[in-house]
Amino acid sequence: MSRAPLYFVRHGETDWNAEGRLQGQRDTPLNAKGHAQAAEAGERLRTLLGDAIGTLPYLASPMERTRHTMEGLRAALGLDPAGYTVDPRLREIGFGAWEGLTWKEVRRSDPARSQARDRDRWGFCPPGKGAESYAMVAERVRPLLDALDRPAVIVAHGGVARAVMVTLGAANSEEAPHLEILQGRILVFEGGARRWV
Repeated sequence: MSRAPLYFVRHGETDWNAEGRLQGQRDTPLNAKGHAQAAEAGERLRTLLGDAIGTLPYLASPMERTRHTMEGLRAALGLDPAGYTVDPRLREIGFGAWEGLTWKEVRRSDPARSQARDRDRWGFCPPGKGAESYAMVAERVRPLLDALDRPAVIVAHGGVARAVMVTLGAANSEEAPHLEILQGRILVFEGGARRWV
């Protein structure tokens, strides 16, 4: 199936990002750098979209960091900051009991499971309530992606970006969990390919 271009923005930086902590489904606010990245993403979108800026659907994860990124980029575009749709299917991957920890802390406190994850990053599900694998996130976002029939702007998370890559055929399940997902940049998906802007 031919898909319309998708403009994906990872939320701006939070203090937990800066500290290397797993946020998952914890609500953490943008820091000053994160707010600046939201405005920067808006400027990049202006260049990419031109006159189509106000005509596309804008969808965001319900997490505070993604909503504030969306509102910042829309303000930078001169659009109503609140004129977007929140979709719970775009929330970040759940890290369960590991949320709030750094990877170093996870490896020290849960070495067997962290080694199991290293062997199967796509299919591994951490311990604890609400935990998910990337494969589970891909199943969650697939219906949303299938329903998009025109170009759209999505603000979500690094884990969601990896699931979208695989779902759209722009990366495989071995590669996607290892890719860096940049903040303040636009990841454009089109024709089964991906590129950063």
